[in-house]
Amino acid sequence: MDEQRILEAERYQMEQIRELEFEELQVEEMDEGNSSDDDRNAVGAAAASSDEYTFNTFLAPLHTYLGEVEDTYRRLAFLDGGAILTLPLFYLEGVVLFPGAILPLRVVQHNFISAVERALTQVDAPYTIGVVHAYRDRDRGQLRFATIGTTAEIRQYRRLEDGSLNVVTRGQQRIRIRRHWTDVEGPCGEVQVIQEDLPLRAPQDAFGKLAPLCNFNGHNVSHRMHSKVSLHGHGDGDNDSEANSEESFETELSSAEKRIHQSAVSSCCGYDKMDESTSSSDDKIDSEIKYSRSHIIDSGCSSTPGEKSHKGEGSRRRSKNAGLNKFRRVPRAFWPYWVYRMYDSYCLAGRAADMWKQIVGTPSMDGLVKRPDLLSFYIASKIPVSESTRQELLEIDGISHRLQREIDLLKSFDLIRCKHCQIVIARRSDMLVMSSEGPLGAYVNPHGSVHEIMTFYKVNGLALDGEAVTEYSWFPGYAWTIADCANCEFHMGWLFTATKKQLKPQSFWAIRSAQVADDKH
Repeated sequence: MDEQRILEAERYQMEQIRELEFEELQVEEMDEGNSSDDDRNAVGAAAASSDEYTFNTFLAPLHTYLGEVEDTYRRLAFLDGGAILTLPLFYLEGVVLFPGAILPLRVVQHNFISAVERALTQVDAPYTIGVVHAYRDRDRGQLRFATIGTTAEIRQYRRLEDGSLNVVTRGQQRIRIRRHWTDVEGPCGEVQVIQEDLPLRAPQDAFGKLAPLCNFNGHNVSHRMHSKVSLHGHGDGDNDSEANSEESFETELSSAEKRIHQSAVSSCCGYDKMDESTSSSDDKIDSEIKYSRSHIIDSGCSSTPGEKSHKGEGSRRRSKNAGLNKFRRVPRAFWPYWVYRMYDSYCLAGRAADMWKQIVGTPSMDGLVKRPDLLSFYIASKIPVSESTRQELLEIDGISHRLQREIDLLKSFDLIRCKHCQIVIARRSDMLVMSSEGPLGAYVNPHGSVHEIMTFYKVNGLALDGEAVTEYSWFPGYAWTIADCANCEFHMGWLFTATKKQLKPQSFWAIRSAQVADDKH
């Protein structure tokens, strides 16, 4: 599906470029005979809307500015976790590559050209390079390299007349750099493929469908409770499902989930036996009901004032039966249900996807909720935070831990600040998604420098440097102008302005993630 979508987008790209060129000629002819600005304003926005069109966000990740590139038609199987191999390495400042993310390269230096050529012909992992984040030491300014990187598969490339290469790659798997060196074929290193864990899933069916803990040691009580609830008709309507045996439940679990569940049940039985020596069965049930009412969030065991106001033997019996039936929903496991949800990869993926939809909006994450591992890498590669924070996300081992950190970031990040002078450049609410891949992406300039940028429809405290240029624009139909921080004069990004009056948005800003401060208040 992914390959088919890319091929369809490439075909659509060529049609869109032809349309843009034709519309540009039409706009130039219309401008010569157009009326004054006052007349155009008098017409109103409704009349002008028929000629307006919105930028096609599927064009940005195609990197059309690189020109025609040839598809390698090589789609490699994933390398085994723990495998050790030698790969050509690319050390990139301001870039953190994640599995699944697109990375364009403009290879102009001779040693890196040799590295690409080596990757195209190597046997162990053909068409594969290693990408490592490079950064400057804050104290001495020395260039340092991260120890965790990502393999990148070369999917498209083209050799130009001057010998340079235009390359489009896609991140594949995380790697740990064991050692690195530079030889006649360029920079390379010995790397080890990181073995990724599987998504954690709590045995959710153990909560709310099985009899309480006391059933392990008090079957008569359980039978009496079930009978009374059935006779008086105070059940929840699903008593049959609640009375499922432990054996039928465990058949639905994986081997790992069975071990977790059995360990939890064993621990709970131990506590149950200790309580049995100091209290009667009825007293224990009452005390555990009270405990569950006050401590178990998802058990639904809270009583209503109406229950306490009933008088008479019949009312007390009905109240007790209802309480016992509610007690059946107490988790069998040692920890409450909400504790397991904190580490359930699928629950965390759902929360992260919902937050992304509320904060960023597009693209939709619904298709990735069932793949928490892919979702965690996708959010990490597109969340508009600093490069050091994204490197931190790349180095996290464990899907659930990575998703937890991303949820915290989505909750907390609001202000975008200059890395050098700390002035506020933009706010989270100012984000504008100009690529179908998300609000952050990597692009390369003619000199080979790769920039990861986040896009906004408005910013503060930036000053333009120079004139607008249409050549080598990352966004077809827009001209770019360098933008510096007005306070410290460091290069923060670019202003993109539409070359045609009908193209919407008319302008937007691109901020380099390498220039964004870590601290977000």
